[in-house]
Amino acid sequence: MDQALQTMINNMPEKTGKSLDQWKLILKDNPFAKHGEAVKFLKETHGVTHGFANTIVTLSKESNDTPDDLVTNQYKGKESLIPIYQKLLTVVEAFGTDVMKTPKKTSVSIIRKKQFALIKPATKSRIDLGLKLKGKPTTARLQNSGPFGTMCTHRVQLTSIDQIDTELEEWLKEAYHMAE
Repeated sequence: MDQALQTMINNMPEKTGKSLDQWKLILKDNPFAKHGEAVKFLKETHGVTHGFANTIVTLSKESNDTPDDLVTNQYKGKESLIPIYQKLLTVVEAFGTDVMKTPKKTSVSIIRKKQFALIKPATKSRIDLGLKLKGKPTTARLQNSGPFGTMCTHRVQLTSIDQIDTELEEWLKEAYHMAE
């Protein structure tokens, strides 16, 4: 399991007043059709911060899969994309110890206090990197969010590790700083 995620789970009782298992029971008693509805419920009804609420809901839905299993499943048949994914993680982890990775069924959210990036293997040959860069104009490379909708403001399509260059790293760093 990812160390940051495990630390978050370990800190959950102190930070939220309940363990992950206790939160899972609460969500089981209040089934929600959409992920966002469950997150909103935890935030508004129980005063849980967004990061913890998102993690609780994600781990409640994927109770049989560990975060590592979720990532492994995302890249089945797309193994050639794993070096790109790993390089993106190396870049964002260098920003600070407050970077959290939250794997979901089809993507990995990169969170500071708020999500600032989203890594999704979109096809067998492409990763879509979603970024939250409010107010930044789009370019040929820094496109509108496309399929990410409101989860991100922009999207960069990556087919090669070489595309993780200084420009892309600066966009990631800018999104990281905006997520304070």
